[in-house]
Amino acid sequence: MAMSALATVETESGGFPAKPVRPARPGGPAGLDSTRNIGIMAHIDAGKTTTTERILYYTGFTYKIGEVDEGTTQMDWMEQEQERGITITAAATTCFWKGHRINLIDTPGHVDFTVEVERSLRVLDGAVAVFCGVGGVEPQSETVWRQADRYRVPRIAFINKLDRVGADVQMVVRMMRERLSMTPILIQVPYFVAEADFRGVVNLIDEKLYLWDSAERGATYTSHPVPDSMRAEVEKARHQMLESIAEADETFMDLYLEKKPFGPAEIQAALRAATLDLRVVPVLCGAAFRNKGVQPLLDAVVDYLPSPLDVLPVTGRAVEGEGEQVRRPDPGEPLAALAFKIMTDPHMGQLTYIRIYSGTVKAGQMIYNCARQKRVRVGRLMKVHANKFEDLERATAGEIVAIGGMREVVTGDTLADEDAPLLLESMEVPAPVISVAIEPKTKADQDRLGMALHRLSVEDPSFRVRQDEETGQTLISGMGELHLEIIVDRMKREFRVDANVGRPQVAYRESVTRGAEAEGRYVRQTGGRGQYGHVYLRVEPSEPGKGFEFVDEIKGGVIPREFIPAVEKGIKEALETGPVGGFPVTDLKVILLDGSYHEVDSSEIAYKIAASLGFKDAVRKAAPVMLEPIMSLEVILPEGFLGDVLGDLNTRRGKILEVESRGTTRVIRAEVPLERMFGYATAIRSLTQGRGTHTMQFGYYAKVPPQVLEKILGTPGGAAKA
Repeated sequence: MAMSALATVETESGGFPAKPVRPARPGGPAGLDSTRNIGIMAHIDAGKTTTTERILYYTGFTYKIGEVDEGTTQMDWMEQEQERGITITAAATTCFWKGHRINLIDTPGHVDFTVEVERSLRVLDGAVAVFCGVGGVEPQSETVWRQADRYRVPRIAFINKLDRVGADVQMVVRMMRERLSMTPILIQVPYFVAEADFRGVVNLIDEKLYLWDSAERGATYTSHPVPDSMRAEVEKARHQMLESIAEADETFMDLYLEKKPFGPAEIQAALRAATLDLRVVPVLCGAAFRNKGVQPLLDAVVDYLPSPLDVLPVTGRAVEGEGEQVRRPDPGEPLAALAFKIMTDPHMGQLTYIRIYSGTVKAGQMIYNCARQKRVRVGRLMKVHANKFEDLERATAGEIVAIGGMREVVTGDTLADEDAPLLLESMEVPAPVISVAIEPKTKADQDRLGMALHRLSVEDPSFRVRQDEETGQTLISGMGELHLEIIVDRMKREFRVDANVGRPQVAYRESVTRGAEAEGRYVRQTGGRGQYGHVYLRVEPSEPGKGFEFVDEIKGGVIPREFIPAVEKGIKEALETGPVGGFPVTDLKVILLDGSYHEVDSSEIAYKIAASLGFKDAVRKAAPVMLEPIMSLEVILPEGFLGDVLGDLNTRRGKILEVESRGTTRVIRAEVPLERMFGYATAIRSLTQGRGTHTMQFGYYAKVPPQVLEKILGTPGGAAKA
């Protein structure tokens, strides 16, 4: 419908300000009920950072819109981010919208940096999931959605890039329902003048069409009655919306079924209640790059996502003994905060990002690191805006702030008052799947290499460093080739360390396929007091992904209680080297069945050695196997190259799961061993004349086929080990 055919324009008032309001800053904290701690999460290139930049502009935080392609964004501040046009590290900031404080974290979309999403979701109350209007639910979208499910984070969805050819809101909503197993409720429908000529949205709650003024970069918009050409579509979509809300909220169902009068306020209240209870996900539309649809998204953050008061009080366990501690989001309660991110700043040293769940933190005070049972001093207390900081005197419950000068803290530690300690649940850190050997180029680099690797591993829990006992090499491990490439680049730029990097190596694992029992004895008598440790163990396979589980079934005190931790420690150390190829052992249960002790000669070291010997013997009897990481792969390519790409995947031991049609393109979903996927980015470009794209993420571990096992174990010098 042509613009001139629209009814009389009425300037929106109440829904949004006509121009962005620039709040006075710095200001006192908004009340807890007016605070939103949210994250922006999505697949790579869905438009998270672009959306965040618009949010900062329309809330008055910035006076110029930054662009990813130009390397001018506020949130992608690292040199590597600006050069590559991707987000690598989660960046935090604070902005204000309609009297609400919004603490916002922009997270990476690339699977190699998934730990940034993991630790952000651990401390956030709500999230905005951004989906590409053309790509829909892509692989990393599923990964971040599962992460949010694990922490029970309420979400709203924003279907972005509706200005692109092929954008289809209904297709994306259908994919959300099928792939993410959730109930999306579309509360807006897009308004197109022609295909890909996206002009605005129709709000189904108040039945108004909103159009943005491109001359003012979307800062103002106007509202109109629904065009006649869209009336039938809007009525159908609104009916579906109301039915879905009624199914999710009993109070609204009574209004709806009994045809009692209700308005936008009742609809929003029911939608908010269902969203906070994780029953539904409100879905909005827009094109952030074209400056359309961002202000309604901000309204939805305020209307539907929780404040710290809307989530359950945080619980933790007592530092000593049993029992559960509860902390309400109240500045007057004892302090409870979680350190979720460590960052090294070239000017201020180590910075610790914390989410305060209860109590108050003041600059200069002493607090207690409950995980390490040490007192630590709060140096500088700062509000964060990407890589810029503003000093604070105090921060209270519901805030996300940074602390300078705290050395004795790592990711996942709980900070509390010393007289009211507790341990909050930490976060899951994914295991690395790829390793490379690294060595300094010069003697000067050698001195700095250890310090650089230590600092980077403190910052990034998914980055590991270890020495290979056989070769003496330093091995660094991470989530993918890009992850390790960025690490090496940061070493060179930030720490001035030049290093040679070896070929990528797969992080293989070992496990057992049946149960077996073994005895471990360590007896030494050399005159005077000897050493005596004796255990009887059973190993059993556990479900994939379960890791290691230790079960103590000792009865009657045949092994004194004080030696049981030493037994577990000895087994954990023995897990590092399996019998097949010397790789770490995982996914098994170890049961301590029996043993004996000597009143004089028994010691912790003796039981530790005995447990290690018994475990190794039991694993050898339990039909051990070697496991390799299998990657979930999605390839998007023009139809004409389908045969060549499928053939190439077959040569890589790939298992094709599905080939889907999306217009003139094809989407291949497959599972492929990581061992055959190094350099695949170059291969797919060559096979598709540069027109194919792919995403790959870790799926699961599977048994290595015999012919491949022979090849791996036959590699000279143990170079295959990770």
